[in-house]
Amino acid sequence: MHNGRYPSSQTICRQELPNGVVVLAYENFASQSVAVEGVIWAGALAETRATAGLANFTAASLMRGTHKRSFDQIYEELESVGAALSFSGGVHNSGFAAHGLVEDLGLMLDIAADVLRQPAFPEDQVLKVRKQFLTSLQMRANDTGRMANLAFHELVYNGHPYGRASSGYLETISQLTRQDLADFYANFYGPQGMIVTIVGAVKAEDAIASVNAVWGDWQNEGQKLITAVPDMPRPETLLRTHVPMPDKQQADIRLGLPGPLRSAPDYLDASLMNSILGVFGLMGRIGLKVREEQGLAYYAYSQLSGGLGPLPWIAAAGVAPTAVDQACQSIHDEIARIQNEPVSADELADNQAYRTGSMPMALETNSGLADIITDMEVFQLGLDYLVEFPDKIRAITPERIQAAAQKYLSTEQLGVAVAGPVL
Repeated sequence: MHNGRYPSSQTICRQELPNGVVVLAYENFASQSVAVEGVIWAGALAETRATAGLANFTAASLMRGTHKRSFDQIYEELESVGAALSFSGGVHNSGFAAHGLVEDLGLMLDIAADVLRQPAFPEDQVLKVRKQFLTSLQMRANDTGRMANLAFHELVYNGHPYGRASSGYLETISQLTRQDLADFYANFYGPQGMIVTIVGAVKAEDAIASVNAVWGDWQNEGQKLITAVPDMPRPETLLRTHVPMPDKQQADIRLGLPGPLRSAPDYLDASLMNSILGVFGLMGRIGLKVREEQGLAYYAYSQLSGGLGPLPWIAAAGVAPTAVDQACQSIHDEIARIQNEPVSADELADNQAYRTGSMPMALETNSGLADIITDMEVFQLGLDYLVEFPDKIRAITPERIQAAAQKYLSTEQLGVAVAGPVL
């Protein structure tokens, strides 16, 4: 897929319905399939510590039955045509994704709209979802990686919404009732700010008309929109925490600090810097040093999330408990090196080629296209983002990589969370 075939402002049709629903349609007649993605601004930002997990619990319960269809009916209707529909909750928003044959688009939208507009939250089904959540949380308590992640967020984002687990805690999930879900739904689910993206073998005007037919008259006068996220300063000094898990053979490390917003003008500089540091090849320089050269780690990488709020830059590694300090030191050394020395022209070119070359892969499926078009709307990147992306990546210089490393990374103002045996 060359630039001319990337979705752009020329080929993505964007329309806002009178009730606030934004519809994005992109025609792709390569196969007779269609993908739908939806976003509702009902996320964990609206929770407190005492209700942690509520947004996720609500989203997971939506498909458990509506006033018109039972849980079994919903699944039978979808399975009879080989279509899929799922709902999930997140920190900022909750959403749904559907895919199937284009002739079943009407059915998929009808069910998605029924689930979104008329959920019944049947008591017996809510109990089942709660049971699944509690099982997952018990598994988390026994997983060094998930516990290191949880401890990192609680350490670095103390008092901030990102410091709470959006999947909740045993004590919060076990207290949440059917009525709590129904109240959360009534407060936060509605058409205002909703995004629906349709990609596939359907004409754009037909896709928009189909969305209008099922959601155009949706109203929720009391809908609350929570989209603002507080800033989070980085830690003033090095913070450390250890979650003791004495029966484990491995220790997991999460080391990092709050990162740039996706909308930051130098976000792509920071993102490419992170590719060099902990993504490209077998997990970048950090992987090379900690895993390959020193043989310390089962895995080692870094990630930069780039969201609507100050999501973290994190370096992660899984090591033998005796190697924790050495692995942390090696990651520190790599942070210092990318801050203090310009990257070589070759290393930069390899990473640029990797980033521009992997973009078409993400666009090979309708679902991948729907994902990226939805992100362009969520993060207000502009509809020509994909067309401009390769040139923007190729324009990044060693100086800009170094500036991003100096601005967004630190070897002192970090949180370090370890989960595993205490030596």
